[in-house]
Order: sequence, then C-alpha cells, then structure tokens
Amino acid sequence: MLIGRQNEQKRLLMAKASKKSEFVAVFGRRRVGKTFLIRETFKNRFCFYHTGLANAGMARQLTEFKKTLCKYGNKRFRVPKDWYDAFDLLSEVIAADMSRKKVVFLDELPWMDTAKSGFVSALEHFWNGWASARDDIVLVVCGSATSWIINKVLNDHGGLHNRVTKRIPLNPFSLHECECFARQNGIVLKRMQLLEYYMIFGGIPYYWEQIEKGESLAQCVDRILFDEEGELHQEFDRLYASLFRKPDAYVSIVTALGTCKIGMTRDELAKSSRQKLNGRFSERLLELEQCGFIRKYTIPGRITRDAVYQLMDNFTLFYFKFMHGRNVSVDEWAHVSQSQVGRIWCGLAFERVCLQHIEQIKNAIGIADVRTCAYGWSARSEDGGGAQIDLVLVRGDRAVNICEMKYTNGEFVIDADYEKELRNKVDAYQRETGTNDTLLLTMITAHGLKHNSHSECVQKELVADDLFRGDD
Repeated sequence: MLIGRQNEQKRLLMAKASKKSEFVAVFGRRRVGKTFLIRETFKNRFCFYHTGLANAGMARQLTEFKKTLCKYGNKRFRVPKDWYDAFDLLSEVIAADMSRKKVVFLDELPWMDTAKSGFVSALEHFWNGWASARDDIVLVVCGSATSWIINKVLNDHGGLHNRVTKRIPLNPFSLHECECFARQNGIVLKRMQLLEYYMIFGGIPYYWEQIEKGESLAQCVDRILFDEEGELHQEFDRLYASLFRKPDAYVSIVTALGTCKIGMTRDELAKSSRQKLNGRFSERLLELEQCGFIRKYTIPGRITRDAVYQLMDNFTLFYFKFMHGRNVSVDEWAHVSQSQVGRIWCGLAFERVCLQHIEQIKNAIGIADVRTCAYGWSARSEDGGGAQIDLVLVRGDRAVNICEMKYTNGEFVIDADYEKELRNKVDAYQRETGTNDTLLLTMITAHGLKHNSHSECVQKELVADDLFRGDD
C-alpha cells in the first residue's frame, strides 16, 4: 500500500488517461521509492518493463534487453546489434500489444547509457521518430542518478529537448509520512524515537523498512549500521557511487560542508574541498543540489555570489560524525546516543529536520498561505563575535519569524544568559538588515518551553509534534 505520493500517482494516472502519447520522467535519489511508486500505480501491468544493469557494458546491457523483449514479445528475439536496433525491436513488441494504452517502463535508465553506446541518441530516435506520433503510449523512465536524468533527459538541448511531457520529482517522506509508514508496518516506536530515527536516516522509505518489530531504536541502528554485516553498513559508499560515476569529488564537497553548520559560499567551499573554482565545480554543486544532498540559498540584501551551500542529507551528516574513519562496535549507538557527543549531535540534527519541515512550521505558526522566504542568517561583529540564526522566515505580511531550534529530553529552560543571547540575535538582525518588519522570536523545541521570567521574550512556541503534522 502506498503511503503519501497522492499527487505523483495522480500525475502518472493522468498520463495513462491522456489522449496522446506521454513521456514521463520520474526522478529522485537512491532508495526513495521511484520503482515502487510506478509499479504500484500501474499494478505491474506493463507492455514492457526493463531495468538497466549496474556496472555492465553495452554488450551485456543489450543481451539483457533481448531477454526482456522475449518475455514481453512471446517469441525469440535476437540480441540487438546496437541501441537503435534494440528500440526497433521494442517497437515491434509495442505494436503487437492490444492494450488501449501501452505503458513502457524503462527503469535505471542511466545504467543503460554506457560509454560510446549511443543510447540517448537511440532513445531520441525511438520517441521522436515513432512513439510520439502515436496516441497510445506512455513511456515512463526513471533512475537513481538524478543528475543524469535532469541533464540528459529533462534539460537536453538535442533531440529530447522539451519532449518530456510530465516531470515527477520524488522527494523523501516527511515525518508524518514516516509515522504512517511505521504504523502500517506494525512498528510501535514513540514519536521521539521516530524523530531520532529521522534525524539519522531522513525520510528515505527503504531505510525505514529496516526497522523490525520488537526492537528498540538503538538496537535497530546498531544492527543495520554498526554491525559489519548490517544492511546499511556500506550504504555511504554505495549511495554516492550509484549517483555519480566519479564520486570522489562529490564526496569531498559534502565532507567539507559537514564541518560547517550554517554552510559555505561557493568560494569557501572550493577552497575547503581543494577543488578548482571552475565550471565543472559549479556543475557538481548543481548535481548535489538536484539530488537533494545540499541546498543553496541567498540571504536577501547580499549579492548572488555570496549564496550559501548547506549540507542537508541526514544520513551523510550522521556518517561523517559517527562512522567515517572510525572503528565501531556492534553496540555503538546504544552507548554513543547517551553520551555528550550524542546529545550535541541530536541538537544539530534536530535543526536539520526542522529545516526539512518548513511547510509544517509555517502551518503551525498559521502562515501556510503567506508568501515566505526562508534562510539561515549570520553576521560578524568587529570584536570577532557575531550572531547566527538557524532559520529566518521573512513573510509577505511584514513580519519576520526569528526561529531557534533546541532539542532536549524535557522542557527547554531559558536562563538569563540565553535570554540575553536571544535578544542579541534579534537586535543584530534588526541592525544589520535595517528591516522595519515586526520581529517575532520563535522557539521550536522537542518538548516545549519551561515558562519562567526569561521565556517572556519568546513570541511563538512550537514543539516536535508540530513537525509531524500532515496536509490537513
């Protein structure tokens, strides 16, 4: 049963109901559920369904394609001599199908595009020269290498330019969707445990499938991550290798970003990752952004070249903190999660989850329909100090929410020193930006605030439960 994905499923079904042929591209990072969505939506009823092979050359790709042709064509096909020949044979299979709308699903498309194979050119010829002229075909393509799909299919300047009729990005689950997913699988973890799991793995459905009934969160994390035989013990290397053909340069970028909470400018990042500041570096940043690993934002009032890049992938952040270059034991997380290092990490990870749920935060504040610009903000003072704000929501109704996120096991207590720090942040933002908007100090905590004389400076309170809100 599908959790969420209603809009994405609706668009797929619209393509099938269309009176013309449709070219649909579904894209998103590894393990996010692209194949599952497509198979569930069409109930596995395909005119043709083929999956490319990882790390296989052209000859092996064509041999496997021939096997799929035989499966759906109900006859013995020869091995195609090239991809043009392969798509000609596919045309025969489609033409023989008597369905009103023939759904052709090509999964892991980037893997089929091996060096000098001519795959993209052949795909162009198949669609432009034959399929698009009909009114009964739905061609659905997808692949985990998001940047390949975007660059070679969606943003192609050749024969596939503007040929895709529906673009369907598939994003990770929200906390609400993950809670529904866990409940559907019979998992009875409390919300704070679900939140901690999300802080480690984000909203990737495959990672949530690894939770087993009857085990604690710490047991689950230790089993799948820190055990050498664990399902996700090697996930970091597999993840980046599946997305990028030469992953080392991309890993060096996220490694550099992993050391800086609020992010870096392009110039700072090139220096920190020891890469040349050129067009190829910009392409890598764009590809990481397209895959959802980093986000780029520009602080209003600052020039575009000062745009900030921030690492957003939960699992990558966790890996660098607790797994990279370390010898770990099978009960690692059960021990580390209770340590001071673990508590500090929880605070930083909670901030990241809040940034991934800005729409839920807006709903809880009551500004869901108000035009809003969201970004992190920092300023340096002459004495070497300064102010840093986790999240600023600049609203179209002339108000600004200055948001601070704090993760504790109980109510968060604002003392005299922290009240002074909060007021200094608000004053610094007012002074540096020169805004005349109303500034509303907003606290987002796991369990709420302990109300005392120092908490009076807070204008709006949100708790972790607000991040679990659905679309209602």
